[in-house]
Parts: sequence; structure tokens; C-alpha cells
Amino acid sequence: MDGVDASVAELRLIGDTVELLPVGHTELPYPEELRTALLGALPPNTTTAEQVCKLDTEVGQAFAAAAAHAFTTLADGRADLVASLGQTVYHWVEGDKALGTLQLGQPAWIAEATGLPVVSDLRARDIAAGGHGAPLAGVLDRLWLRDSPEITAALNIGGIANITVVARDEPALAFDTGPGNALLDAAARMISGGVWHQDVDGDLAAQGTAVPELLEVLLADPYYGLTPPKSTGKEHFHAEHLTSALAKVGHVAGDDLLATLVELTATTVADACKAHGVTRVVASGGGVRNPTLMAALRRRLAPATLDTSDGLGLPSDAKEAYLTALLGFLTWAGSPADTTGTTGARGARLLGTITPGSDPLRLPTPATTQVTRLRVRAHDKVG
Repeated sequence: MDGVDASVAELRLIGDTVELLPVGHTELPYPEELRTALLGALPPNTTTAEQVCKLDTEVGQAFAAAAAHAFTTLADGRADLVASLGQTVYHWVEGDKALGTLQLGQPAWIAEATGLPVVSDLRARDIAAGGHGAPLAGVLDRLWLRDSPEITAALNIGGIANITVVARDEPALAFDTGPGNALLDAAARMISGGVWHQDVDGDLAAQGTAVPELLEVLLADPYYGLTPPKSTGKEHFHAEHLTSALAKVGHVAGDDLLATLVELTATTVADACKAHGVTRVVASGGGVRNPTLMAALRRRLAPATLDTSDGLGLPSDAKEAYLTALLGFLTWAGSPADTTGTTGARGARLLGTITPGSDPLRLPTPATTQVTRLRVRAHDKVG
């Protein structure tokens, strides 16, 4: 919830291969009032239909501003389609079943601002088909990394961390490992009285020492013992989750709390990777900008190697935005996104809904072959 990531990509379908050329990416921060309101609407807080309506509108307007900015500054005014993953405010999971999900950001505002058709609400169909609707990164990762000679995990560290395990000639497996930055950010707000939104560069965590007793309490959460496919969110890993754990161990200094949460993320990611024989990890997401977290991951993952997606042509800051572009393109081309074995869906599905732009909606002739590979053509230039 730091802001809106926007990327521009040129995509082509050549036989069974999607070719993706990263054109550029940028990030626009949310207005502070909107960010505060979004955080205030997350569980365990309560909200109202009035507030959800306002947030859906205001997030849609923020998305529209970001899309219009990317359209003019990165795409040179040439684009065919906008894809929007939405801002998750609730992901409804009971036990090992996902029952629903809610992403805000009314796409009509994007269509109105850009004149382009918009593919949005990309998670709901996957859940209707028996999947978890997350992590959808498995769609990109299995196409992108399927020819790797090693057992590779694509790791995304957002609020929640997720991995896609890809091994040649075997089905991919994708699932949320647990908190990425969610508890770290909650702790930063907690110890600063709301002044800090995050521990920038992990500086405070680097000054602390992990508290084994607290780490043990946190690792006892039942989520970690569930069998994939599985998903979670900030409706589970939130400030009260942290407060409850702290109540069992007593006072913990702020820097030690953050150091412990770094170890929690690193441990749960590493345990998930080791359980599936991973020897190589390719990381992306906001967490890669935290050197303290990356050092802990490298230590916990050893002897597996840890690199970032930048070296393979996808900027680590923008990979989720390029994932969204890919998902929108697949739907537009009539090619179902295959989430079997990753989210747990019963089969490949066309994801999302389409909002027309300023012109009558004219879809291309649907693809006749199933996409099996993704080729990234070149490195991205930062917008």
C-alpha cells in the first residue's frame, strides 16, 4: 500500500510463446490521506459500505492517474490495453480453502482517463474455479523459468511473501509462505506511534538481535503447517497478530522486534524452499530493497543461491506490474491463464473482466494454442 506501480510492456504471442519487452516502469505514491484510509480499513479494523465505496472510487482515481502518466511518459501515447490487479483489502480464506477476495480500484476511472479498455478483477475467477486467486505470479514464473536446469524458486517479497517452485518437466507449485513486509511495516508503525511506515533499508533491524522466544511463538502459527496450495494476507498477519505474540513473551525492544521479524520472514521462506528441494532463488518485490532481510535470506537459504530478477531482465521493483500486464494480455488474446498446480484451480481460465474504453470493444481473434513459455526480450529502463 505504498503506492501504485505502473509498467509499460510490449507483448506478442508467437506460437506457444509470449514475448515480453519491458518498456519502462514507475511508481506513484498514494496521497497520504488515501493511504491512511486504506490501512484503516484493513482487518482487524472495521469499516462501512460507505468507506468501501469511497476507497473503491479513490483508489480507482489513483490508478487512473498512474495509468495516464505511464501512457504519456512511458508509452509515448501508444497503448492498446490497461491491466489492473487492484488493491487487495480482504482475502477470504477458511482453513485450506479460499472463498472470496476483494480488490478495490474501480476500472471505469482508468478507462475514462486513458480511453483504453481495462482488464481488471483478475483473482475472482480463479477462486470460483477452486483456486486461491493468489499468488498469480505462478502464471508468469512457470512460463519464464521452465527451462532452468535447477529447481528454482521465484520469490516475491511484498506485504506477503510467495514462491513459485519450478523444476524442468514437473508441474510448478506456487503459494504464499507467510509475511514478507507486512509484520515488519506493522512493527515500524507500532514502535514509532505511526510516524514510520517502514524500517527503511532495514537499518533498525540491523541494530537489533532476534529474540528466540518471540520467534518460536510466531513460528507456531498454524498457517505455516498447511499444505500448498495455500494463500494468506494482512487479514491474518496484522498488528494484533503481533501484539498477541508479544503478550506471550513480555517486553521486546523495538530494534530487537524488527530483527526477529526479519528472521521470521527469512525462516519461513527458506523452510518452504528447502521443503521442495530448491537450489536457486530469484527474488523480486519491495523486500529486495531491504539489505538486512536479503542478508538473512541468503544465510537461511544456503547452500541455495539467491539473486534478483533484474539479472534475468525483469526489474525486481516492477515484476508484479509486468505480471499484471501479462495476465491482461492473456485474457485479451483469449489465452487462458494456467494456474493448475499453483493456486489449486481446476484448470486454466480466462481471468478478469473487461471494461470498454472510449471506442466499441473489439477483441482480437482468440489464440488457438496454449501458451507454454515466456521470453523476456530486453532489460527495462527505469521511468
